[in-house]
Amino acid sequence: MNAIEIARKMETDAIKFYTEAAQKTKYPAGKQMFQTIIADEKRHLEIVNQLLKGLDVHVEDVHPVENIKTVFEEMKDKMMEKVKATTDELEAFKIAMEMEKEGLEFYKKLSSESETEKEKTLYEKLVREEQQHYDIFANTYNFLNDTGNWFMWEEHSIVEG
Repeated sequence: MNAIEIARKMETDAIKFYTEAAQKTKYPAGKQMFQTIIADEKRHLEIVNQLLKGLDVHVEDVHPVENIKTVFEEMKDKMMEKVKATTDELEAFKIAMEMEKEGLEFYKKLSSESETEKEKTLYEKLVREEQQHYDIFANTYNFLNDTGNWFMWEEHSIVEG
């Protein structure tokens, strides 16, 4: 299996996993977050499929964090409630972090091995997106795992006592 075929499998596996996670997640913002990431991964898969076909690929700049900020802004009232995530939901976010970490490392490797500047630029964009996905999942995991401390650290609050 060559690198592009591996990338195709990675993206396909990510779509499948995130789809199942979205269906199982009870936390509304988490469900919507998975759905947003699925759209990104489907776009990645289309890019990889075009590469497999030898087509000239143009990739626009996408900023997954901005999409997630919109999701969280729309649901901020629900998010302010104390969230109790199930062990399965937390595990899904841990797996998602690992998948994104593997993806970004893989695309970093492809970028460093690229023979053309265009390929290098494409892989670097995918690295940036996968890094943002990782950050989103890590932040969500931390929020669900320990909401109180997440707010303290994310908001840079000073605890008075």
